[in-house]
This record gives sequence, C-alpha cells and structure tokens, in this order.
Amino acid sequence: MTYNLPKLVLEILEKFDKAGYQIYIVGGAVRDLLLGKKVEDWDFTTDAKPEEILKVIPKAFYNNKFGTVGLDTDLGIMELTTMRKEGLYRDFRHPTQIDWTDKIEEDLARRDFTVNAMGLRLRSDQSPEIIDPFDGKVDIKNKLIKAVGNPEKRFKEDALRLIRAIRIATQLEFDIDKETFTAIKENSRLLKEIAWERIRDELFKLLASVNPRLPSQSGAPGGQAYIGIIKMREAGILQIILPELEACFGIVQEGPKHDRIYDIGEHSLLSLKYCPSADPLTRLATLLHDVGKPNTMHTQKDGNVTFYGHDVVGGKIVKIIGERLKLSKKQIEKLYILVRWHLFTVDENQTDSAIRRFIKNIGIENIEDMMALRVGDRLGGGTQKAVSWRMKKFRERIDQVLRKPFSITDLKVNGKDVMEVLNIKPGPKVGKTLNQLFQEVLEDASKNKRGYLLARIKELA
Repeated sequence: MTYNLPKLVLEILEKFDKAGYQIYIVGGAVRDLLLGKKVEDWDFTTDAKPEEILKVIPKAFYNNKFGTVGLDTDLGIMELTTMRKEGLYRDFRHPTQIDWTDKIEEDLARRDFTVNAMGLRLRSDQSPEIIDPFDGKVDIKNKLIKAVGNPEKRFKEDALRLIRAIRIATQLEFDIDKETFTAIKENSRLLKEIAWERIRDELFKLLASVNPRLPSQSGAPGGQAYIGIIKMREAGILQIILPELEACFGIVQEGPKHDRIYDIGEHSLLSLKYCPSADPLTRLATLLHDVGKPNTMHTQKDGNVTFYGHDVVGGKIVKIIGERLKLSKKQIEKLYILVRWHLFTVDENQTDSAIRRFIKNIGIENIEDMMALRVGDRLGGGTQKAVSWRMKKFRERIDQVLRKPFSITDLKVNGKDVMEVLNIKPGPKVGKTLNQLFQEVLEDASKNKRGYLLARIKELA
C-alpha cells in the first residue's frame, strides 16, 4: 500500500535517516493514513534526543520537559518526540521521569489506543513499513477503540484518555472494546483531576463530529455527536462534566394539556442530533437549551406541568457552565444569548421595531445559529418538519428589516444639533440623548422627523 505523504513530511524523514537516526510517523497520523482520511496532526518519534533533533531541524523549538520538540509548518505544529519507555505517572497526566529508548515497540507500548499505537517508516527503497505490535490495523478493520495493554493502567496514566476514547470512537464511528469501556466507567471519577481546558477541548471535538453521509441519509447532522454524548452518559462522564444536563433525565414534560414523548434529557439529546450547525458552541447551546427546566418545573392543580422562565434560569446556568469549561468571555456570551432567547416569538406579522428588538437581543452574528438551535429543538420534540411555514416567513421578515439599514447615524438629527439645542459642549449627555431618541424611533419609525426630534431634545433635557 502506498501513501501520499506531503513533501515536508518526506523531507523530515529523509533528514533524520541521513543523520543516522530512526524516525517514524506515529499516532493518529498513521491511523488516518490507513483510513484514507486527511491527516490533521503529524507526529513523529525518533531515537534522537531533543538536543539532537534541534541539530537536525534548527528551526524547531523545545520548551518542555517531556522530550517533545515542535516545528511550526504550513501543515500545523508538528511534534517530534524522543522514543521513551513506560514509566510511573503522577497527577493522572505527567510521567514522574522520562526513560529514553531506541526500540519503537517500547515507545508504542505506552500509547493510549491500539489504533494510535502504530509507527510508519520508509525503507531504503522508500516503500512504507507499518510497525504494528498491538494489532491496530485489525482494530481499524473491526472499527474498534481498544486500550493498549491494561486499560485501567492506561487511564490512570492520563485520565483525559477516558473522554478521548469516546471522542475518537465518535469521530470515527467506531465501537469501544468491552473491557476498555468497563475501565472507562470504573475510572470516570479520575476526570475530576484533569484541567477543565483539556476536558473542554475534547468535548468540543466530540460535539463538532460530522459525517457527511448523515444529513442526506438520516436527516441527522448531529447524529455522531448525539451518540457520543450518549456514550459519555453511559460511562458516567456526563454526570461529572455536565451535571446540570444529567439532572434533566427522568423529568417528564407531559400533562393533560401536553403529551410530550420525551423527557427533558432525551429531548435535549435529540435536539443536538438534529441541530444543522456543525459549530460546537452552537451544538452545546442546543444540548443545554432546556437546562433551566428542572429548576422551574411546576405542576398545576389540573396536573399540567409548566416550566415558566426556564429560558432566563437556563441562561444563568450556562454562564456557570461556560466558566467551568474555561470558555472565553465572547463564547460565554454567545452561549448565554442562544439559551436565554431560544423561546423567541415566531410571528411574521411583528412590526419592524419588534423584529429589531429581537435582532438586538441576539445579535446579527447569532441569527443563523439561533435558527439552527430552533430547528434542533423542533425536530428533537418529535415534529417531522424542520422549518414551519411561519418560521420561513419570519426569517424573510428578518431579512427585510436587515435590508433597511438603521442606526443612530440614520436619525434626522445629530450630535451637533443636540449641542446647539441644549447649548452644551461635547460630552456623555450628547450620546445619551441621541440613544434615547434612537430607542423612540426604533419603536415608531414615523417619529424620525427633524422637527419632532428637535422638540424632543428639549423635552428630554
């Protein structure tokens, strides 16, 4: 079998070979080459020590204690790591010491999963050779994620592997080996020792999982992410990283006036499944859009169940979740907006001012993601049609309003007028007055007349 290796990768292999060192492509790169997928991360291992690697590739950089040298390239950051043996680990992540080796089999033995524990080198005739001591190729053929050696030992070396196993299985549409999955369930608590930034990154990769076949075949663009979250729940991981979502399961939404076929948790998962956006933050918002319901549930005298204000409460909850996951302020704000305003009124007969308020609440940049959440919410509730005729009309009205540019600069008066009428100098009062006028005109565009606004300036003073 031949592989279309990039020119830069071939150059790196050649440089180390000429310098007298062993070098292998390792990790997910070999796995993806065997699967015929695009390689996102190129990793290498060599018997050259870090300082020797830097001599072979002077442009590389070395700023850690674990034998990994980085090289910034057009293909991304490539990592070149000195081969090392298994050793003891501390804090469920870092080895207590580094023991170098010149045996590729010993280096592969310390890796996480068999599909990632293969090495690829070029023979003297430039033909590829796969080093596969743990039958990774067999597991790829069988679509199986399996720990290298003792799974419990692997997970205690780096507890992030608990969620990484599920993430990789989700992305590749693989199953997880029974013994490996049992070890994940029995050691899920170890995730509490891992930095939230690392957990967040794995969660987002899982949520972003996209199989181009799914939308056309099953109408479920978020189908892989949906399965991944289910596996996380089965493993006990969801309870650890998103306990607020776990609390939604088992809470029914039915009553005399409502016949909901899913509980809140099931509906949340199905909403993710049908969310048409591949953006992981939008998918997270879709997954969490009803997270405020458990705290707002009320059973009325007639037996009807209500969740009044769950959008407001949910907005507050996802802010806490965003902070826990170490999201940026901008990401937290978007997460909040999508959850807080997901119950927006769909009415194509709303006035321009009402639609402008909607746009102002969620932001122009979030309109498409809000619509994607609404589609997921709708289909996740059992509705057969993704977009109702009313939603289509409402979307058209939004576009109509957006085509009518309107901001403070469109007022028939300006800051100079305010200063002249009030006989004041430039300052905060000018902007405040203009903003008050703007809010009035947003409510009633007919008020945007120069004479009326000049009179209002005096009244507002």
